[in-house]
Amino acid sequence: MSDDATAGLTQLGRPSAQPPGPEQAILERVPAPHPERQYLVRFTAPEFTSLCPVTAQPDFAHLVIDYVPAGWIVESKSLKLYLTSFRNHGAFHEDCSVRIATTLVGLLAPAWLRIGAYWYPRGGMPIDVFWQTGAPPEGVWVPAQDVPGYRGRG
Repeated sequence: MSDDATAGLTQLGRPSAQPPGPEQAILERVPAPHPERQYLVRFTAPEFTSLCPVTAQPDFAHLVIDYVPAGWIVESKSLKLYLTSFRNHGAFHEDCSVRIATTLVGLLAPAWLRIGAYWYPRGGMPIDVFWQTGAPPEGVWVPAQDVPGYRGRG
């Protein structure tokens, strides 16, 4: 990546503290290195954590974020910091999942984006949340997310 592409970044290559919440987190983007091509980018966060807004107990999820860049890609360190900012944030599973996806759509204006949020059980029931912007672009290979469903202990 050229110096021009990273010129305005505030976190990459610098010590960065975990933001106290998603409102304070700074997501950054850089120009897509191949804007003339359609390709899929996948981020997997197998240890995503947020707080239950009612009990303040931790909730855990395995997130899979797929997107097809248009003109921008997300800078990965800023995404990691953004996702960790939810650790002290109280919100329901559905809110966290869709908020992450729509925030990325607002930042990147991708050709396509989807999130699969596979939440671990609390109260005996897993809640999985899926959202996407529409049909994926024709000709783009979109592999299965392959996150196994919760099977319990037996």
